[in-house]
Amino acid sequence: NCGFASTEDINLKYSKAFEFVMDALMLGVGVGFDTKGADKIVIKKPQEGHFKFVIPDSREGWVEALRLMLGAYFIGQKVPEYDFSEIRPAGTPIRGFGGIASGPAPLKEMLNDQQKILEKRIGEPITSVDILDIMNLIGKCVVAGNVRRSAEIALGEATDFDFVTCKQEKEKLYHHRWASNNSVFAKKGLDYSFIAEQIAINGEPGIFWLENARAYSRMKEKPDYKDKKAAGVNPCGEQTLESFELCCLVETFPSRHESYEEFEETLKYAYLYAKSVTLVNTHWKETNAVMLKNRRMGVSQTGIIEAFIKHRRHRILEWCDNGYKFLKTLDEKYSHWLCVPRSVKITTVKPSGTVSLLPGVSSGIHYPHSEYYIRRIRVSNNSDLIAPLKEAGYKIEDDEYSKNSVVVEFPVYEEYYDRGKDDVSIWEQAENAASYQKYWSDNQVSITITFTREEADQIERVLECFEDKLKAVSFLPIKEHGYTQAPYEKISKEKYEEISSKLKPLNLTSTADRAIGEKFCDSDSCEVDY
Repeated sequence: NCGFASTEDINLKYSKAFEFVMDALMLGVGVGFDTKGADKIVIKKPQEGHFKFVIPDSREGWVEALRLMLGAYFIGQKVPEYDFSEIRPAGTPIRGFGGIASGPAPLKEMLNDQQKILEKRIGEPITSVDILDIMNLIGKCVVAGNVRRSAEIALGEATDFDFVTCKQEKEKLYHHRWASNNSVFAKKGLDYSFIAEQIAINGEPGIFWLENARAYSRMKEKPDYKDKKAAGVNPCGEQTLESFELCCLVETFPSRHESYEEFEETLKYAYLYAKSVTLVNTHWKETNAVMLKNRRMGVSQTGIIEAFIKHRRHRILEWCDNGYKFLKTLDEKYSHWLCVPRSVKITTVKPSGTVSLLPGVSSGIHYPHSEYYIRRIRVSNNSDLIAPLKEAGYKIEDDEYSKNSVVVEFPVYEEYYDRGKDDVSIWEQAENAASYQKYWSDNQVSITITFTREEADQIERVLECFEDKLKAVSFLPIKEHGYTQAPYEKISKEKYEEISSKLKPLNLTSTADRAIGEKFCDSDSCEVDY
């Protein structure tokens, strides 16, 4: 589902992490990365002269173009003279992967923008923001190339002022820095005051306690250090990962079960699916090596708040505790039967955006946005979805963050509604996450805690109180989030009825394309550039 690549050994592997990120993103795999390679290499002046490189019309061809550009400045090779003539033109159907080709324009733009950054840095050590910008330009290129998922998370140091504040440069934010959610490595005892001030502005950075992730499985147990080589997380933060590792996720729906026994039966099938996926090799030898060892999986739950309402909170936490023990028993049995290592970690809580829509439950461990709201989805501007959406009367406007996509607005009514984001304090949300980190998830609990303007001054205290109870957390202001065309906007019942009354049935019988989705990390999704 998703992965992580560290730049810590950039002085040995040079562009390898960047290549992995681009290759994975083009396959629809969201990827996390860190900035630990900062100051480890000096940007070199390329050799004189050029050589011609005809870029193949393939994923591998685009990644090779990136490798050659970075190699010129990381190692001191020649800058290629790129020939884009073999890349299929914009609007051509992509038969193998699906979707519509973007043409060579996004790749050209990425390579040009990266070269501009590197040219200015010749003779100087690479910085954390250089790494971030190169990775973000990759993400921008991929999403412009009409790949549905292009999620990135950047992990930097909490004391790195330039990294923490980089999204405050509005021009660069709108150009490419929107392409990742940014989080920091935190340690117990950290002075969270400055970080909390930044979070209060637009919700970033998120927090990742790497020491907790390495030391603990479930937080109710003693440290076992099973994950002592963990280096980062996937884009939504629910999976601890080593560099080049992938996670294998599967979801369950406790609110759709009438008894624990029924839920336990579902857990068995979920386990068997996820364990089976860990047996599949990839085309990355580094990934195969680490997955061969860890067999990491993430059996997740979604609709958790609905489950609390249906079965009561105490009972669901009992289900979590018993279910985790059951999964560990299964893993011992089937790992022996398959002659593979037991999984280093088994359970998680993912944000679960799209999947939760299928059974109609609230996403992950989050409360619904509101009873009535506008849901914004991004669609490529050459998609065949646009015509039927216009015909049906849906509002469509240009994407302010990308010239290659448009934004469609959908009015939504939550039929099963108890309380929404506006009605739940940041403390209750944090305690829900801590309870699931204690009783269920031995990876992480992915939660985006929403807060009101009045609660912003409490963020520092929340982080101090929960730094030994959580492994990761992110925040998002409910109203003043700082983003235009945000994925959700609360509206009144009257506004919902007004918009809905103008809509006609949507006819998609002749379409083949898919929506890109939403940007930014919100309470049911962290896939930042859907």
